[in-house]
Amino acid sequence: MNVFKAILDSIFPENFTCELCGIEIFDGDRFCKDCRKTIIFNDGVTCPVCGRMTDVAELCLDCKALAPIYDRAVSALEYSDGAKKLVLAFKDDRPYLKNYFAQLLYKKCAQFTDAEAICFVPMTAKAQGRRGFNQAYLLAKELSKIMKLPLLKGAIRKVKDTAQQKSLSRTDREQNLKSCFKADRAAVRDKTLIVVDDVMTTGATADAVCGELKKRGAKKLYFATVASVRYSGEL
Repeated sequence: MNVFKAILDSIFPENFTCELCGIEIFDGDRFCKDCRKTIIFNDGVTCPVCGRMTDVAELCLDCKALAPIYDRAVSALEYSDGAKKLVLAFKDDRPYLKNYFAQLLYKKCAQFTDAEAICFVPMTAKAQGRRGFNQAYLLAKELSKIMKLPLLKGAIRKVKDTAQQKSLSRTDREQNLKSCFKADRAAVRDKTLIVVDDVMTTGATADAVCGELKKRGAKKLYFATVASVRYSGEL
């Protein structure tokens, strides 16, 4: 992270320039009018299980073919265009976006009235050292404050580094993530949890994390992300 930029962000973090194009704005919004049009909110028709945008309000073919391990997933934005740029900026050098994203997630997670605690997708110490922070932890911490639920910081750990997931297929992602997460049985047993991450693409990470949590006795799991890819209609 650029140190000088981080200092400026801590002093003037929000609402002076558009988060996407940098143009000055004076109406208290985060985005200029043009950039706001590029952000697609996930407020329409979705799959009732994975929560991705779909064309019809029914279970998507992916969830029919291979039921996710989590009980239900939700996301606030479609992972495309402006939202994709915004999430990448958050992961790169704008950790203050946690506040905005946590508010979006709260709107999606408020329905989970049986949730008892919040946890998040972890990073290895090495990976977190390279980035400087774990964006999923920042999101989960803010969400726990808003929802007034405990944050289980050590509930699950990532015990080995994995290759970049971007160019991998669903099958390859699953293999890449095999046995890389370890959960604390005492922390998660018999609990209904909200698991937080930044993005859902194929769902391989969600299943790897939630599979380990279920294995260690978690009762029910909701997976919540800032953004998810639109369901493509293809297996």
